[in-house]
Amino acid sequence: MKRNWITYTMALFGIVFLLAACGGGNENTSDAPADDSASKTNDETKTYKIGVTQIVEHPSLNAAYDGFKQALEDAGLKVDYNEQIAHGDKSNNTTIATNLVSSNVDLIFANSTDSAQAALSATTEIPIVFTSVTDAVGAELVASVENPGGNVTGTIDNHPEAIPQTLKFMKEELGVSKVGMVYNSGEQNSVSQVNAVKELLKNLDMTVFDASVATSADVKQATESLIGKVDSLYIITDNTVVSALESVISVANDNQLPMMVGEFDSVKRGGLAAYGFEYYDIGYEAGEMAVKILTGESTPAELPVQVPQNLKLVMNKETAETIGLEIKDEWQAEFGE
Repeated sequence: MKRNWITYTMALFGIVFLLAACGGGNENTSDAPADDSASKTNDETKTYKIGVTQIVEHPSLNAAYDGFKQALEDAGLKVDYNEQIAHGDKSNNTTIATNLVSSNVDLIFANSTDSAQAALSATTEIPIVFTSVTDAVGAELVASVENPGGNVTGTIDNHPEAIPQTLKFMKEELGVSKVGMVYNSGEQNSVSQVNAVKELLKNLDMTVFDASVATSADVKQATESLIGKVDSLYIITDNTVVSALESVISVANDNQLPMMVGEFDSVKRGGLAAYGFEYYDIGYEAGEMAVKILTGESTPAELPVQVPQNLKLVMNKETAETIGLEIKDEWQAEFGE
């Protein structure tokens, strides 16, 4: 009888223990609050590493970079920038690209044709977004504008009507027949534009006289070599020449030569006029593309290369007065600062 009581008591204790264990398990699994941190996405917490490679510092390229950064800020992305300037040296471009790849950045922002080419030579895996590139296909950065096809895409600084409109204005409104061009023949971006000008002028009964430079220190002398041969100057978006634009402006004004330029910042600095767009805008558009790539919405191969918008004529009144040119109302020009 005593043994049966002990057995009964032990059995009852076991049942109570089992129920308590089951009840404790239910409390932990059903009533515990959910862990919200587990649902946070990488986009909300990650700091992206972006490598920046820029061939040289001048207002247009700097404005493009400002626009790029603003686009990422507007998108709410946290970014750590590794910014490097090549100071016009192609060997520096190569070193910069290699260093950025070695630092394992999430994306490379290449601000110029040379910068983009060096970056692509260094990596076919890290996404590259460029701007301030004139001919992305000719520079072998992308397979086509519509379908880039690799790890590179971006925005170009070549509106299809900019050069034709500039040359038409020079001939019909300024009476120009001999155009002087100073450019760096080592910049694919510049060679493409000079060739386009020469091709278009075949049908306009105008002649091009060009002078090539290797560094910004050569720009003034090269410009002076054209005096007496030309009745105008046309300075395209050549990074080497634009970085030393004041020396060209000085020669042009001293000789009362109208000087058309390739972008608005050069008008603000003293160029006579430009058919163009804001470099800040193409930089911003490149930044928007970078956001899509970083957040996984798209790949570079899926994002078509973008062209500038809003082509317009901008003139510098002070420069026009300096060279004795009257600005006509029918030109419908806007005026730079």
